Amino acid sequence: MGMYQIGGETLSLNIISNIINDNLKLELSGVVIERVNNCRAYLDEKLKRETQPIYGINTGFGYLQHIKIAANELSQLQHNLLLSHACGTGAHVPTDIVKIMLFLKIQSLSYGNSGIRLETLNRLVLMYNSDALPTIYTQGSLGASGDLAPLAHLALPLIGEGYLSYNNELIHAKDWLNVMNLEPLHLQPKEGLALINGTQFMAAYGMYILINAHRLSAFSDTIGALSADAFNCRIDPFKALSHQIRPHIGQLATADRIYSLLITSEMAGMDNKQTQDPYSFRCMPQVHGASKDALDYATKVFEVEINSVTDNPNIFPEEDEIISAGNFHGQPLALALDFLSIALAELGSISERRTFQLISGQRGLPNFLVKNAGLNSGLMIPQYTAASIASENKQLATPSSVDSIVSSNGQEDHVSMGANGATKCFRILNNLERILAIELLTAAQAIEFRRPLKTSAELEELLLAYRKDVAAHEEDRLLSDDIHTSIRFLNNFKKA
Repeated sequence: MGMYQIGGETLSLNIISNIINDNLKLELSGVVIERVNNCRAYLDEKLKRETQPIYGINTGFGYLQHIKIAANELSQLQHNLLLSHACGTGAHVPTDIVKIMLFLKIQSLSYGNSGIRLETLNRLVLMYNSDALPTIYTQGSLGASGDLAPLAHLALPLIGEGYLSYNNELIHAKDWLNVMNLEPLHLQPKEGLALINGTQFMAAYGMYILINAHRLSAFSDTIGALSADAFNCRIDPFKALSHQIRPHIGQLATADRIYSLLITSEMAGMDNKQTQDPYSFRCMPQVHGASKDALDYATKVFEVEINSVTDNPNIFPEEDEIISAGNFHGQPLALALDFLSIALAELGSISERRTFQLISGQRGLPNFLVKNAGLNSGLMIPQYTAASIASENKQLATPSSVDSIVSSNGQEDHVSMGANGATKCFRILNNLERILAIELLTAAQAIEFRRPLKTSAELEELLLAYRKDVAAHEEDRLLSDDIHTSIRFLNNFKKA
């Protein structure tokens, strides 16, 4: 089993993807151990000699910041914080995202600005390496003051509370501690606050979405090119000249990709072309490209975030400073998630329009792409399904970040709602995959009516692999099965 050392390098989307895909275990570097120990030692010494209140360390939280807590109650204060803030509800967060969330929490605490004890950080590393993944709920975070409720659930097993997934079973945290021959931790001053302050719920969703969004963006180009060939489209709109005079990076990349997929196609070389094609085909470089640029922007935002300290207050041992600030506020992520939602929804919207064109009985293709239309409805209704999902995505893409609701008696009077933006974006991502699967089902069927002509070698390779899973449509059958199989195909096929 491979190992990844926390503190060895700056994280990126690719590094996170590799850690997750290769199932690497974690270890703390010597640098991390030193800075975590130094920060904790500084905080302990500060508390011995400091008589003034320090927010969240020897005071209450939020609106209760003015209440000073006695020294002999500081550990109980942190224990109570986890219990009182674990107020999540709704569906369970997928374990793939929980694992990223746990990793990002470890990373954020590793910088030595949070006051966590090494023992506590090591316990989080053990949870990660053991695939002991806490039960977290999708609802409960305002995306400011940190993802308080989700992170409280993430941290509960440290004190022997809450539930987690372990060996494919849902068990109580105390049972996991017994299996590991461990005792619950007694949190020390600042530790509970360090654990539940932060943006790791939003950030984990964002990283998961981005890893898969880049994959689906590439599939959008590939499947779109297949649809264009099946619809007997011109290749001219994808030539470089037009894009060099409007050189948006995503537009250039999309045009180049689609042109390379079509230039060797027998169908693309046919003479009987329309003068112009519908925008859903002709404008793929402009539409797909704009979404690519949005993905790149969101990737940059999230890569800054996952290399940051986002709890509060921040501790600076060398400067002898403890600063209560607002790094837990999720606004940068909330805006990026809303932009990402719109970008992914648009990829689904234009995909559904290509599906509609393919079944519309134009350009020598039969209505609904079936030989005996009337007796057979063919691919009429998969387009309905795609249209329904595309419409749902438009509704989900309404920005979350423009909303704010006052909390904590007015102390927390502007929040990002980035957590809602994250869970909505996750739904849009899954919906996009379903829409693209329906377009692939439709485009592959349309190609059957162009035989014996062939498309390009790369697209023929895609079709050959696809036909091993989904047969050509000769007469009506249960199409829900074909759609679900097509979704699995997109999950398993090599990157487009």
